[in-house]
Amino acid sequence: MRAHDSATAPSPIAVSTSPTTGTAEAAKASAGTGTVLAALGVIAFSLTFPATAWGLEGFGPWSLVAVRCVLAALIAGSCLLALRVAVPERRHWAGLAVVAAGVVVGFPLLTTLALETSTTAHAAVVVGLLPLTTAALSALRTGIRPSRTFWTAALAGAGAVLAFTVQQSGGTVTTADLYLLAALLVCAAGYTEGGRLARVMPGWQVIAWALVLCLPLSVPAAAIALSYDTPHLTAHSVAGLLWVAAGSQFVGLVVWYRGMAAIGVPKASQLQLAQPLLTLVWSVLLLGEHLPVAAPLTAAAVLVCIAVTQRARS
Repeated sequence: MRAHDSATAPSPIAVSTSPTTGTAEAAKASAGTGTVLAALGVIAFSLTFPATAWGLEGFGPWSLVAVRCVLAALIAGSCLLALRVAVPERRHWAGLAVVAAGVVVGFPLLTTLALETSTTAHAAVVVGLLPLTTAALSALRTGIRPSRTFWTAALAGAGAVLAFTVQQSGGTVTTADLYLLAALLVCAAGYTEGGRLARVMPGWQVIAWALVLCLPLSVPAAAIALSYDTPHLTAHSVAGLLWVAAGSQFVGLVVWYRGMAAIGVPKASQLQLAQPLLTLVWSVLLLGEHLPVAAPLTAAAVLVCIAVTQRARS
């Protein structure tokens, strides 16, 4: 019997190679799909500033942000209801409030106010520091101490953007620059808290519940803003509003989080390095802005600094 058993033993071993091969192929396919989804998320985010500039052609900054929040919340709430997603536990609501304050309200409002007087190209370069700012706040929030290489690269990137800002503003820091710097801080706080919550619930649900949480404030805010600021609807303003509400605020984040889950944060972060440069391209193609030579050079310098920080962290 033992001889017979040993003779037949190779059969199941040989057959077992097929599931292994299938698993490897499935993992490769999943990684490919994740890369595409993450890239789509980056493209969606890179269009946010040009779309905001279009929206400002027909809306005031306050009405644009308020209506954007309401529309995005309605889309998110519909998805939560359709999928019958359970309400988060009470202990998560404080974190969701931080996400709402930073990502849903703070960043859109501050960047929209900045874009009233700043070009999208200028704003894209300044906000290119967002990954570095998020990483720094995340380190403080979690107590992790990055290496000296990380902090050196982060400070170099911040210095490059500061030099660009001062040079473009004629030696002074403008109100728009202050709005953008404040936007960096509040968005980084929202991203940091959102990343923590994403460990206990799907990432898209984090932003969805944050949007829904803002409805009691965004609905009356939209009504008041629209009563004082009558919109002038044009093809550009409507397209810009729809994109920042559906594309940037919700759908972009959904595909981004799904892609990040499939390929991992480090690889997804590498794709996000292209976002400021993509926004510069859109500012020229969609808005006809004149691109100063310093803009792509500074964006490229920040890209290198972010790449160094990513490598240092891993």
